[in-house]
Amino acid sequence: MTTTSTGAPAASRASSRLLHPDPTVRRLAAITLVNTLGNGLFMTLGALYFTRMLGLPAAQVGIGLTAAGLCGVLIGVPAGRAADRWGTKPVLLALVGAEAVGTACYPLVSGFTAFVLLACAVTATDRGTATVRNALYAEVLPPDRRVAGRAYLRVVTNVGIGVGTGIAALVLVADTRGAYTAAILADVATFVAVFAMYALLPTPQAGPRGTADESAPRTGSALRNLPYLVVAGLAGVLGLQFAMIEVGVPLWIVDHTEAPRVLVACTLVVNTILVVALQVRATRGTEEPTAAARIFRRGGVLVALSCAAFALAGGLPAWAAVLVLLAGASLQALGEVLGQAAGWALGYDLAEEGAHGEYQGVFNTGFSAAMMLGPVLITTAVIGHGTLGWAALAGLFAAASAAMVPAVGWALRRKAAAAAA
Repeated sequence: MTTTSTGAPAASRASSRLLHPDPTVRRLAAITLVNTLGNGLFMTLGALYFTRMLGLPAAQVGIGLTAAGLCGVLIGVPAGRAADRWGTKPVLLALVGAEAVGTACYPLVSGFTAFVLLACAVTATDRGTATVRNALYAEVLPPDRRVAGRAYLRVVTNVGIGVGTGIAALVLVADTRGAYTAAILADVATFVAVFAMYALLPTPQAGPRGTADESAPRTGSALRNLPYLVVAGLAGVLGLQFAMIEVGVPLWIVDHTEAPRVLVACTLVVNTILVVALQVRATRGTEEPTAAARIFRRGGVLVALSCAAFALAGGLPAWAAVLVLLAGASLQALGEVLGQAAGWALGYDLAEEGAHGEYQGVFNTGFSAAMMLGPVLITTAVIGHGTLGWAALAGLFAAASAAMVPAVGWALRRKAAAAAA
């Protein structure tokens, strides 16, 4: 009796800590969990499926994925404008449905040209979905809870990708065409589930512009808002850290340090644990744009310091290299959570309320460009030049983060002038 009576409240308290108090965020978290589980599954298996099962040379796969990345960069603003014009939810449903159909076609691909065309279509719909989804958050979450809500969803994202990656490991063990095809179809099933969950998501009633407040002043296209473009570009520069930690650090550990290869997995585990533990907390203090810019600067400095740590590990004995590399991974993760939290706040707060779709499209374009160019930049300009390359990358991160404070000041002055006009 005693154990039962004390255990239930304890379980309830643990559950309340894990579940967000806002029912809308809980709905979005469920959607995010299903979606990212499928993402983790396909991200882990995609390149191997294209090379091992479709028989495409690795070079052709690289060309196809680069072309697809370019399509992802170009889709952001058009997708955002469509959301502003026709509403976020209808456009989001159309994009999710299109991505489900495109992904389902992968097992039917038999040649390089078809692969490139399909990869471009799927990537374009995926990046367009990301833009419209971010605009949807601006629609369904109150302004003072958008950033904290996104932080919670990012924690869920890490969990979902981790689960998807674990399932993918079973497919890698089987290593048969049937297993790969089943995994792709499972990813398609997650898109179908996400489509249904978005369709049932209640959204505020709005005019034809979705999130628009027709009385809000407009100063023109987001592409003509130069301060916002600069802010988005600086956030994109810091986004190169994802290519650094996912591509650059593993190559550096294996080819340029005495650390054991298993440390590649350890650095990614450190990143995941710290992001899950700290991302929500990192949103504190980002409520005001000037403060968010300073937090972004702090995050950039931490990422720059992580570059120095990674570079230092190249000349150390194995035990010391392990310690320094883990320290570098920790610094990068701390910088990541601060930079992400501040970036979300700035992306929303500096946008015009009548056009969150277009502004999120602009902001996401910077990130998509970093994701497309990052692997090539990191492998050639950084890893290829050793310590000098790491120093240059650290300088780039530090410069971009330092420039954010005056850029945000510029954007605020422009916004104030538009409001006064």
